[in-house]
Amino acid sequence: MIPVTPLDTERPSTLATEISERLNAAIREHLLSAFAPDNTKRLRSFSAPEVAELLGVSGQFMRKVHAEGTVPEPQDIRSGRRHYTAQEILNAREILERSSRTKGRYVPQRSPDEKLQVWQLMNFKGGSSKSTSTIHLAHYFALRGYRVLVVDLDPQGSLTSMCGISPEIEFDGLTIYDAIRYDDPVDMAEVVRETYFPGLSIAPSRLILSEFETESAVHSNPDQPFFTRIRNALAQVEEDFDLVLLDSPPQLGFLTIAGMAAASSLIVPLTPSMLDVSSTAQFLELAGAYMGVIEDAGASLQYDHFKFLITRDEPTDVPSQQLTSFMRALFQDRVMSATALKSTAISDATMLKQSIYEVVRSEMTRATYDRAKGSMDAVGNEVERMIQQSWGRS
Repeated sequence: MIPVTPLDTERPSTLATEISERLNAAIREHLLSAFAPDNTKRLRSFSAPEVAELLGVSGQFMRKVHAEGTVPEPQDIRSGRRHYTAQEILNAREILERSSRTKGRYVPQRSPDEKLQVWQLMNFKGGSSKSTSTIHLAHYFALRGYRVLVVDLDPQGSLTSMCGISPEIEFDGLTIYDAIRYDDPVDMAEVVRETYFPGLSIAPSRLILSEFETESAVHSNPDQPFFTRIRNALAQVEEDFDLVLLDSPPQLGFLTIAGMAAASSLIVPLTPSMLDVSSTAQFLELAGAYMGVIEDAGASLQYDHFKFLITRDEPTDVPSQQLTSFMRALFQDRVMSATALKSTAISDATMLKQSIYEVVRSEMTRATYDRAKGSMDAVGNEVERMIQQSWGRS
């Protein structure tokens, strides 16, 4: 335990510093115990019905391919019930894909002539569920056999934490800052780290990333404009992934704008409240102005999709539903059909730095879990259809 002594309230600067030091020490102590070497974050196993649903087959089909020896039995069989690791699910996908008459049925990865999908989630209103939406999309697509890279553009590193890397505890690896900095940047391949979640990699973040904002104001020039930094870094690892998700900071600075220049599609998460709608209007007004500036400077901005995602949706809250209807009437198909529900299941999972896909259904009220997972599945499915459309598959 950290010894607790009275805070010095004589000088505000001293008080702020002492509070910061005490909080950082407490957080570090907590995280060191939570993420100790023998307590590394791990992904749960998945039941046979869950795996059948993920693969888009019946339980009978799974029993058949196991009986025939086409797909190896999972290592974890309890009381006659199969439990699969995420890696075993990916292995089953590859085996089934080889014998499938429909290309991409089980492994829906892009072909060389299909462009890398780079989706940026952005809004400068805090609490719009950018990071929560990003991690749920990342897990949704990884479980379905896509090769996913998340890029944490927020110096606070919330997404990095949810991927099992704690920015509060110094780690030895490089961060996205090292790939986009102006002074001797490293290759993006050196930055990307595999996570505990098979199929999902991350370009992590920590506080040093905020230096990019200051450096861009000084070093960006026509020969090396700031808005090409992220795009160029992604090009170095393009062949390794199908989908890149950019989680932007809650501000419209150089990082967010550079992400906009790298993205092929945009999602603006938005909670259905008048304050958030007004804030988003201001955000997009500024974003539009900045888009014009970087286009005039030579950037080519072409988006396959530009969508609003309603987050923290409460179907029984009349005012929020009125605002949702207002947004749909105003922007029509620019607003995604699926919404991310406000749910205690998602809130509880997020507190544990998890997505709903990492939670075991039996550990929650099943109806609550099913509604939350159904909501995030619907969001992921709608984005997946848009990606397939961009690839010309539908």
